[in-house]
Amino acid sequence: MDSADPARAFVKDVKRIIIKVGTAVVTRGDGRLALGRMGSLCEQIRELTSQGFEVILVTSGAVGVGRQRLRYRKLINSSFADLQKPQGDLDGKACAAVGQNGLMALYDTLFSQLDVTSAQLMVTDNDFRDPDFRRQLNETVNSLLCLKVVPIFNENDAISTRKAPYEDSSGIFWDNDSLAALLALELKADLLVLLSDVEGLYTGPPTDPQSELIHTYVKEKHEGLITFGDKSRVGRGGMTAKVKAAVYAAYAGIPVVITSGFANNNIIKALDGQRVGTLFHREAIKWASIGDFDAREMAVSARECARRLQTLSSQERSKILLDIADALEAKEEEILAENEADVAAAQQAGYENALISRLAMKPGKISSLANSVRVLANMDEPVGRILKRTELADGIILEKTSSPLGVLLIIFESRPDALVQIASLAVRSGNGLLLKGGKEAKRSNAILHKVITSSIPPIVGERLIGLVTSREEIPELLKLDDVIDLVIPRGSNKLVSQIKAATKIPVLGHADGICHVFIDKSADLDMAKRIVLDAKTDYPAACNAMETLLVHEDLVQTGGLNDLILELQEKGVSLFGGPKASSVLNIPEANSFHHEYGALACTVEIVEDVNTAIEHIHRHGSAHTDSIITEDKEVAELFLRQVDSAAVLHNASTRFSDGFRFGLGAEVGISTSRIHARGPVGVEGLLTTRWLARGSGQVVDGDKEIVYTHKDLNLEA
Repeated sequence: MDSADPARAFVKDVKRIIIKVGTAVVTRGDGRLALGRMGSLCEQIRELTSQGFEVILVTSGAVGVGRQRLRYRKLINSSFADLQKPQGDLDGKACAAVGQNGLMALYDTLFSQLDVTSAQLMVTDNDFRDPDFRRQLNETVNSLLCLKVVPIFNENDAISTRKAPYEDSSGIFWDNDSLAALLALELKADLLVLLSDVEGLYTGPPTDPQSELIHTYVKEKHEGLITFGDKSRVGRGGMTAKVKAAVYAAYAGIPVVITSGFANNNIIKALDGQRVGTLFHREAIKWASIGDFDAREMAVSARECARRLQTLSSQERSKILLDIADALEAKEEEILAENEADVAAAQQAGYENALISRLAMKPGKISSLANSVRVLANMDEPVGRILKRTELADGIILEKTSSPLGVLLIIFESRPDALVQIASLAVRSGNGLLLKGGKEAKRSNAILHKVITSSIPPIVGERLIGLVTSREEIPELLKLDDVIDLVIPRGSNKLVSQIKAATKIPVLGHADGICHVFIDKSADLDMAKRIVLDAKTDYPAACNAMETLLVHEDLVQTGGLNDLILELQEKGVSLFGGPKASSVLNIPEANSFHHEYGALACTVEIVEDVNTAIEHIHRHGSAHTDSIITEDKEVAELFLRQVDSAAVLHNASTRFSDGFRFGLGAEVGISTSRIHARGPVGVEGLLTTRWLARGSGQVVDGDKEIVYTHKDLNLEA
């Protein structure tokens, strides 16, 4: 457990746990039982019981399962005439009676496979009004737990006296969330875990990219500020019911964690003290001022660790990188499991396919990342290189040397593999590092950060690389221009603009990746087809993918463009045209030339010649990467000299504009700035210079007795 997070210290005293699982977790969208999630839940409960925990399960899902079964029975037993009549909703109590049987049968089967015995306990609201019932309830549950049996509770909706249990919230409890809270108090539980279909409680709708997960709920701070969405898609409550139940139990003295039932092992992680979901605790107000690791302290620690890193030999720094590469491969299965959970959550939240594509770590990705780290480890030492040696005067030698920048703050979105590249570049260049990834990659970033920092030796310190977990910390970090030396935002134009406007710290990066390919009239059309298809379809979400195709007007007249357009469309690329191309090619007109699709789509326009193409690129491009396809060397040289972009290519795909492909080992990002570093930024882009002078007692004294020679010397002393 991370000792820096006192809010999670309660887990050391936990013995008896109540787990409540919602309908949205135990059932799929079509109403059928979600076998995979239920199996994972049962495996976690088996693991907890084997560790000596007493586990009580409160489950929803009976009504949902019963409704699905009864709809099917009603359908097959209805005549055609019956089906033409208005179909009323099924009776909820009948659904509960039918569904409870199937739900418990599945739990019994799953637990039996794990050599665990379970027991069913059905209760109603009126039962708890009887003191004898409550006394007997405690005796029965205690007996079952002593026998290592898992009690499974559910409200007996089939015989509930409430006429409209889905609407009537009166009584001692009114849904399975409030039942779980009531049982936690009645049975003296040490922890209540409420499993939901989202990660926890957010500052806004979970699907809103601006929303942040609330790690610790502080009633005095958050009550009245949180807006809840609709109730559960299939169950009775939703987040409103969960928060109400959690506050009730927590302020009665029982800690509560609301977390996702879709992610792997979240219950076990919570009991390990990890920051999963949202914690409710009556002592939460005392921790409100502590928060996460202080922003300034995090930055100062990164600087101190970086200075210790710089004292190591080149071989020792290389050894750290080799250890990181080995650790990545050793933990591949765990990393991919967390990444799959991120992808599943992103899909569930309805994120765009382009973002999910950037988020997913495909097979072979870990090996590829490990190999790129090894390439960095084996490269020539970049720090402390002598760039220039000069004799200033007799007996005084001046050296210009490469030096780390200091502390870097990298803010990136979606791609967890970027974390590995950035961290390894920071180690190789001797810099401290603070990382803030997108919330959609939270699990992936956390496990990758853990694997990497665990490979950093104590002599340096794992705080060399800090992981910023909350967007709320970013404004504080951006104020630290005395500690942080460079900010590199990797993301949308909006993100980069916001960062630049909010800080005095130098900012390196690119806002848009509006990359062009221009096909000149002398182009080899077979070559042009290969390059254009690669530039657009190899990885459409990448910032170096082609977004605009410019074509010399002569190729339209000769028909040389037709095959290429057809091929793009066959590959699923949606085409939008400029004023000329939309008319000639009969395609929809583009809303703007300055548009980054990040998907299988691009803009096409017809231009008069290379000069018109260059003018178009300068007017509408983002100075990222642009390519010309031509067999005319003079035209090619004109394009290469005059296009003012970070990377300009001749007869090659824009996808080559990449740190690894440029031989930099990896990249921290691509810069369209014109100061410091431009294009793919590798190790050299994370270095600055220092001047080292070695004299023999010289003084200036008005330059009266010193004779300056300013003689260039060989770099080797």
